[in-house]
Amino acid sequence: MSIDTAKSPEAAAEPPPGAAPEKKRVPQGHRRLLTRRDRLTLGLMAGVPTILHVTLVWLTALASIALAFTTWDGIGFDSIKWVGLDNFKELFTNNPQFWPAVQHNVIWFVVLILVPTPLGLFLAVQLDKKIRFSRVYQTAYFLPVVVSLAVTGFVWQLVYNPDTGLINSIIGANKPGHYIDWIGDPHLNLWAILVAACWRHTGYMMILYLAGLKGVDPSLREASSLDGANEWQTFKNVIFPTLRPTNTVVLVVTIIEALRAFDLVFVFNKGAQGTELLSILVTNNIIGESSRIGYGSAIAVVLLLISLAVIIPYLISTFRKERSA
Repeated sequence: MSIDTAKSPEAAAEPPPGAAPEKKRVPQGHRRLLTRRDRLTLGLMAGVPTILHVTLVWLTALASIALAFTTWDGIGFDSIKWVGLDNFKELFTNNPQFWPAVQHNVIWFVVLILVPTPLGLFLAVQLDKKIRFSRVYQTAYFLPVVVSLAVTGFVWQLVYNPDTGLINSIIGANKPGHYIDWIGDPHLNLWAILVAACWRHTGYMMILYLAGLKGVDPSLREASSLDGANEWQTFKNVIFPTLRPTNTVVLVVTIIEALRAFDLVFVFNKGAQGTELLSILVTNNIIGESSRIGYGSAIAVVLLLISLAVIIPYLISTFRKERSA
């Protein structure tokens, strides 16, 4: 009798004893590699802005620093002559406009700190109470920040016009013999321009403080009210100390705004008759009639050093906070 040695399908499928079952390979999808066209597109998107940034920012800044030690009238590179520190010596000793310009920049900073900054904080606190039409008020107060400084200057020129201006019409100083020249009087024009600058800067400060107030923990307000503190005590002892990072940003922004002030003054009277600023001196020497590019670059370097003295400590403190966090 013969024995059937053929195995059933089930038996054939069973692995032999001691043999590990073979894992089925799951087909994997092909990785999508960037095509030549994709690499070209990404290269253009990243390369063109980088080239423009390096060319228009870094190279021009380094060129200005190098030109600060030379004399150049801007006509041909052969006329560039190395003079060392002569531009800086003349700037600090023989320029009658330099120290008044520094003084005006300091006055600009002090006024922006004392007037629009507290006013912007006050508006932010009021708008943070979620009053009716708060969005409309935010838009109205922030609108001067969005509008171009040149347009702002033209608007305020109409306000300060001696004949038909709003201020002279209200106070009755638009009659012959009673004119008040807000722009031409060297004792008034700087303060008149600062009023326009404060009008714009208030909205900027309001937005910064409003963003800081939105980040305050509501439980702090509730705990303060449970302790019996009134609104002023809550703000002074609880809310304002939590705004310390915002105050640092406000301080740095205000210093930078005071140093780069240019548009309003140039629109009003081109920085003449008591409204000199460092930025105005840079412009007048580089693109003015004299075209002393080396001397104007020296003033720009001084302005850059003053700015770095403020920005670098701020960046160092910010990086330290991020590392500690």
